[in-house]
Amino acid sequence: MLPALSRIGRRRSVRAGAALAVVLGTLLWWLFPLGDPEPKGSLSFSTGVRSGVYQRYGERLKGALAKDLPRVSIKLQTSEGSQQNLARVAAGEADFTIATTDAVATYLRARKPGYERLRGCVRLYDDYIQLVVKRDSDIGSVADLRGRRVAVGQPGSGVKLVADRLMTAAGLDPVEDVTPLSVGIDTMPKLLEEGELDAFFWSGGLPTTAVADLSDRFPVRLVPLEDALIKRLQAAGGPTRYYRSAVMPADAYRKAQQGQAVPTVAVANVLVTTDRTDAAMTEAFTRTVIDSRDRIGREVHAAQLVDLRTAIYTDPLPLHEGAKRYYRSVKP
Repeated sequence: MLPALSRIGRRRSVRAGAALAVVLGTLLWWLFPLGDPEPKGSLSFSTGVRSGVYQRYGERLKGALAKDLPRVSIKLQTSEGSQQNLARVAAGEADFTIATTDAVATYLRARKPGYERLRGCVRLYDDYIQLVVKRDSDIGSVADLRGRRVAVGQPGSGVKLVADRLMTAAGLDPVEDVTPLSVGIDTMPKLLEEGELDAFFWSGGLPTTAVADLSDRFPVRLVPLEDALIKRLQAAGGPTRYYRSAVMPADAYRKAQQGQAVPTVAVANVLVTTDRTDAAMTEAFTRTVIDSRDRIGREVHAAQLVDLRTAIYTDPLPLHEGAKRYYRSVKP
């Protein structure tokens, strides 16, 4: 009898202990939650020129981040473009940015300050190279730019990189054979319209508002960038391997293209940060970029092209640990 009572007592003690452990565990979880806390603090996002796609995308993304990360204050910084964006992030002057993959590869290859700290988060949408001229212009190819006044983008832009490379591939010296103007997309259309320019290069998502607005009020067209030129461009090797042949659909700029698709060069954009950025912050930022695609895409068409299936491919940058955590969390 006594042994039986002893066994019952032990069972009751075990049950009581288990119940106490559950209560203590719940209390500890409530007092000290497991896992990373909700991100808080402030971050800065370097975008682009005011009328470019980087800036328009950044403004909409800031709104999405404000909803998803209410304890984080987000500041946008306009910039000249990809090259300046990378320098800012590498130097710790911005936390996140967007840059084209050719600009990233150029930065890494030159081993510029902080290059080894750069990390990728998301492969975003593609930029399309747009060479814009007046509709009645006799410029039919990049080679025809010889002796002309050509806007090539600001010194810190990705436009400048690809414009110089395209002219070189066409047999032109980008300094000696043209009159280059270092201005951005916020200035290029007005200068062309007023006769101060013969052509301008632009690299951006489709459609870029500044180009669309110009084509609505002034007769312009897009100069085709043919496969033969692109092959010569790619033959230089290095960062040029990130360029590929593409076609601007006929409805990108209806008035400028007049129903014609235009062959061109495309290059991918990536969301960039550094290894200094907190993993929880980067994971949350990456999640918002993917989740806000359709919402932002209604206003910035290029954002519709962000695709979870390809977002993980941020070559030439390794993925940030926080971005890796996000992709693991959504892996089927």
